[in-house]
Amino acid sequence: QVQLQESGPGLVKPSQTLSLTCTVSSGSIATKGYYWTWTRRPPGKGLEWLGDIRYDGSTNYNPALWSRTAITIDTSKNQFALQLSSVTPEDTAVYYCARATKSGGEYDYWGKGTQVTVSS
Repeated sequence: QVQLQESGPGLVKPSQTLSLTCTVSSGSIATKGYYWTWTRRPPGKGLEWLGDIRYDGSTNYNPALWSRTAITIDTSKNQFALQLSSVTPEDTAVYYCARATKSGGEYDYWGKGTQVTVSS
């Protein structure tokens, strides 16, 4: 069974860049047909899709956040990463990585999530 684990700082200061890594185990991130995805859930709000990346490095981003978002993949480490720049307190959320069979949906495996708070 594929497992995903998020890691990264739990506290980020406003205007800085949020950086998270998702480590995938029991499955190769280089397998075709999957979208390695980042989502988040702000407090009191619904799940928000941030973007995804495929094995070949091709990406899709949420249009509302694309100018601040970068998702990269490292097949040698079986990891993919999220960078969100110029963060504000509105970026405070639980961040999840997941595997999907369709961009923007049809998730089959999820990480447990990691809390990121943006505060000075």
